[in-house]
Amino acid sequence: MHIRDLPYPDPGRPDVRSGPRFLFWLGRNQLGGQVKAALWGLVHMAALVSFPLAIGFGVQAVVDRSGSRLALAGALMVGLTALTALGDAMLHRAAVTNWITAAARVQQLLSRKAVELGSALTRKVAAGEVIAVSTGDVEKIGWFVEALSRFTAAAITTVALCVALVLYQPALGAVVAVGVPALALAVLPLLPRAARRADDQREKAGRATELASDTVAGLRVLRGIGGEELFLGRYRNASQEVRVAAVRSARMWALIAAVQVALPGLLLIGVVWYGASLAREGRIEVGELVTVYSAVTFLLFPLRHFEEIAMAYSFSRPSARRAARVLALRRSSAEDETPATADTSDISDTAATTASVDGGERAEAQEATGPLGGDLYDPASGTLAPSGVLTAVVCGDPDAAGRLADRLGGHPALGGPGDGDHGGAPSALLGGVALDEVALDSARTAVLVQDKDPVLLSGTLAELLDVPRSGEVSAETALEAAQCGDVLEALAQASAADEGDADPMRTRITERGRSLSGGQRQRLALARSLVTDPEVLVLDEPTSAVDSHTEARIADGVRRLRTGRTTIVFTSSPLVLDRADRVVFVADGEAAGVGTHRELLGTDSAYRAVVTRETDGEAAVRRTGRSTGPTGHGLEDIARKDIAREDIGRIEEQIEESA
Repeated sequence: MHIRDLPYPDPGRPDVRSGPRFLFWLGRNQLGGQVKAALWGLVHMAALVSFPLAIGFGVQAVVDRSGSRLALAGALMVGLTALTALGDAMLHRAAVTNWITAAARVQQLLSRKAVELGSALTRKVAAGEVIAVSTGDVEKIGWFVEALSRFTAAAITTVALCVALVLYQPALGAVVAVGVPALALAVLPLLPRAARRADDQREKAGRATELASDTVAGLRVLRGIGGEELFLGRYRNASQEVRVAAVRSARMWALIAAVQVALPGLLLIGVVWYGASLAREGRIEVGELVTVYSAVTFLLFPLRHFEEIAMAYSFSRPSARRAARVLALRRSSAEDETPATADTSDISDTAATTASVDGGERAEAQEATGPLGGDLYDPASGTLAPSGVLTAVVCGDPDAAGRLADRLGGHPALGGPGDGDHGGAPSALLGGVALDEVALDSARTAVLVQDKDPVLLSGTLAELLDVPRSGEVSAETALEAAQCGDVLEALAQASAADEGDADPMRTRITERGRSLSGGQRQRLALARSLVTDPEVLVLDEPTSAVDSHTEARIADGVRRLRTGRTTIVFTSSPLVLDRADRVVFVADGEAAGVGTHRELLGTDSAYRAVVTRETDGEAAVRRTGRSTGPTGHGLEDIARKDIAREDIGRIEEQIEESA
């Protein structure tokens, strides 16, 4: 694998049962690159540790006053220098290639997982953790993959040199052969504590990253309520905790590095002292002493890679565990029950064969049915959206609405508060076909779910609307239906001010559309969804950030543009509900009422309470009529005054608490 071959045609199916298994899977999939890097590492380190032989040979030539042997020693040093340089350059090239390709493989796997899960990803795992995995964790995983080949070459070189010294000079070689393994293992007792401190640092860094992300995302709201300093103070405290944890971690790794320097120094002193005694007794030659001394000195270089691999593994293991946790997420609960791993050693041949047959039957069934279409039905709640009509869904619990929208898009939730007994329920059926059992591309083409908090990517407006589409809905038509006229005017003015060209389609939109208001972002996201023209469009609160007049026009525009297409809108706005062909009221996870908006208002008190925001007191007054009390005031007026007093009291309490 070369860098120019990226991205991978198929990054593979990772072993996500644990962090170490994921690291092993990465190394196994880059076996060729690892072997190549290890071979170049052997060339580099073998040439490096061969210098003592040339040095000892030259010293002995000087002692014996042999000019020819001295010239031979010089030529040998020149050759070893060239070989060391070549091996070092090629080792660096091969190791960095391994690092980049491993990081690219993990990034590609994470990207595919994000595409597979869509908006459900951030509901199943914290946004800060996703950011940490896709940035810092990828680098640490790549570091371990890169260091592995250098460690392999260093280990082989160290063992070979110890054996060679024992054969060359048994007395001194035995001391080196015993001392070097002791040096390599001396830091092992310190590694668990260093790993725990590194884990603590990463956890605190992840929390700080998540807090920073939330603060930036809600900066506009924070400024509106004067809460910037409060959240900035929280982030300062979190960052200081990260700093303290980083210092504690660095101290432990500094201690390990000090041990790795001090102990080899003691070994070197012992070898020199013992070798000098042997030379004084005439048991070894001076050249042999110099050779062994130089070998021990050069041996300190490969020993550094033992410390590096220990650090790389300690840092990459929790990173690999987090990456494996994200990559283990599945579209459906049924898939979550099967380990997401390329290693099928723990699965029987019968089960594997059955899975293969089932997959083939599903593919054949999909080919037979052709493009997906028909009524959209959620078996968990009993919600039905007939084909070709505009269906509005009213949920008293916004979180339950989000989970239902995910199920309608083929991403069944794994259970949560408010789900009742529907945790792990199958996804929706489109025309009788379960969406989580068909190919992801087919499901995405048939059903598009717009989350209640859609994201606008940075780029021009034309690039924002350049999405896969049927071709039957133009960008202009979608923008008009989403009531984006004022947005286009604002973008045109910004484009004229920046580039002198009043073309809103060429105006750049900042990251996540932060330069736009919430209502403008919401309408542009709606236009992006409309231009795709899917068979089924699911909109979760698409008008929550716009005023009532714009909301009514948007409802009319969506109804007109989506004529003949299946559209589901999650909303509690009477303006949108009144324009829907069919309204489904979902309470406690079940479809409790079906009809038009006006019918449900007159027949379903629970529906009326959700849509009109009617309190229990107001409902009681409405049921009993406008009976008058002793003072002659209507009970309705009295109830409203009591409610107003309660509201004023709560506000006064909040002001006192803030003060």
